[in-house]
Amino acid sequence: MNNRTVIVITGPTASGKTSLGVSLALALCTEVVSADSMQLYRGMDIGSAKPTREEMRGVPHHMIDVADPAEDYSVSRWVENAAACCDALLAGGKTPVIVGGTGLYIESLLSGRDFSAAPGDSGVREALGAEYDALGGAAFREKLRLVDPERAEKLAPGDKKRLVRAMEVYTLTGETITAHDARTKALPPRYASRRFALTWNERETLYARIRQRVDEMVAAGLFEEVERLLGAGLSDSCTAMQAIGYKEIAAALRGECSPEDAIETVKRESCRYAKRQLTWLRRDRDLVWLPREEYPTEDDLLAAVLKN
Repeated sequence: MNNRTVIVITGPTASGKTSLGVSLALALCTEVVSADSMQLYRGMDIGSAKPTREEMRGVPHHMIDVADPAEDYSVSRWVENAAACCDALLAGGKTPVIVGGTGLYIESLLSGRDFSAAPGDSGVREALGAEYDALGGAAFREKLRLVDPERAEKLAPGDKKRLVRAMEVYTLTGETITAHDARTKALPPRYASRRFALTWNERETLYARIRQRVDEMVAAGLFEEVERLLGAGLSDSCTAMQAIGYKEIAAALRGECSPEDAIETVKRESCRYAKRQLTWLRRDRDLVWLPREEYPTEDDLLAAVLKN
């Protein structure tokens, strides 16, 4: 293992990543860097399955509770902050253990991707968003096609966020987002890595675990957590509140559906999300899969990770 190596524990929701990550960190006398796009928000604990103090077992966890739920926390910001955590651990002779199921975060961190094409709050994004609304999606996409036909072809007219960002990048940098992505793909990776994914060969076993965990979240106070966030003034239209488990419960609290229907929707959407996570992970040919049927105990899982 070189001195720029990290270990990744990933997998679909409810697969046991948190516990294995802690066990591995304890075995290696190191710390965890969370790669979860929801656990970074303060006050969103139950619905994000944020590890409790007991579950952390004394292992320091980074990139948890680092943002206010009202913030729109970007991938580029997460990579910058998570890389700083990893670099500090590596400088201290520790191997970072990256734990989470947000595949885009993990891939972006490892790849060394250059986010200079994400200019941030310049006022241009708002102006382009207003232009999109005035022109309509189809006409705005045709405007993008004049400068970046390849990206325009990939985006649907209704994908306002990505269409506006592509035009924003070109407006502010003079480089198309297609050219930027091609250039950054040629960059060397930021870290060497050993990557492991938990899963079940029997998909229904995973889905049953997900449904059970949603029930446990409700029993632990998920409705009360969402009510508290809304009561504190958090808009239910902000990015954090669009997460599975939050938007459905918020709808029930507004009286748009029954609590029972909201819970069933959370279960269904969580299972669909797990399927999308698995589809994303299968793109990685170097990922070491750890089917839980073959590694029934955490000791089995830990031994497999330490051996590879």
